[in-house]
Amino acid sequence: MHKDISVIAFDADDTLWSNEPYFREAEDRFCDMMEEFLPHHDVSRELLKIEISNLPTFGYGIKSFILSMVETAISISDGRISAQDIEKIISIGREQLHKPVEILDGVEEVLAQLQNKYKLVMATKGDLLEQEKKLINSGLEKYFHHIEILSEKKTENYQKLISHLDVPPTNFLMIGNSLKSDIIPILELGGYAIHIPFHTTWEYEKVDSEIDHPQFKKIEKIIEILEFL
Repeated sequence: MHKDISVIAFDADDTLWSNEPYFREAEDRFCDMMEEFLPHHDVSRELLKIEISNLPTFGYGIKSFILSMVETAISISDGRISAQDIEKIISIGREQLHKPVEILDGVEEVLAQLQNKYKLVMATKGDLLEQEKKLINSGLEKYFHHIEILSEKKTENYQKLISHLDVPPTNFLMIGNSLKSDIIPILELGGYAIHIPFHTTWEYEKVDSEIDHPQFKKIEKIIEILEFL
């Protein structure tokens, strides 16, 4: 990694703490509920399609997910879904909102060692209230100089963040689990990026391409960062 890096930004969901497994657990429960209308995999496919179509309106997060589940249930049941079942769907989402924050292995050790050497930033997308709550419950807030909760993670969003932090892209390192949201936009801006794959990835975040770039590194565990920073 480049010796001039002064700001390190961390994605939150599935980089600092576990997130996607809770969504998949909730989706499985929803698909089981809907099996009288369609097979499990067809319900899942329809839900993903509706989730993606709703992103420009509702954004990311559990509340958006709940609305997409309700809309999917109405669609695949041709409006025959009962009020009681809609209530069950809302309960699935409400339970997800109250899941504990499970910090991933090595995260706190890495943040503790880097906080006095670099300006640390948390840069995540999602629902503002939801992400703020997770950050507070995680106990990790004390390590970060700046918190940025973005509605989207595209090149222009990162450009605004880097400009706000008043650093050139060549001094900026982004660490995250999504090639699509955390890595590719930063490399396009001229920054540095480290990819830490998570064992579960939302279909919408998957990309097929392999990255070969001098400012990119892939590691298996976050603790490996300390070997070269």
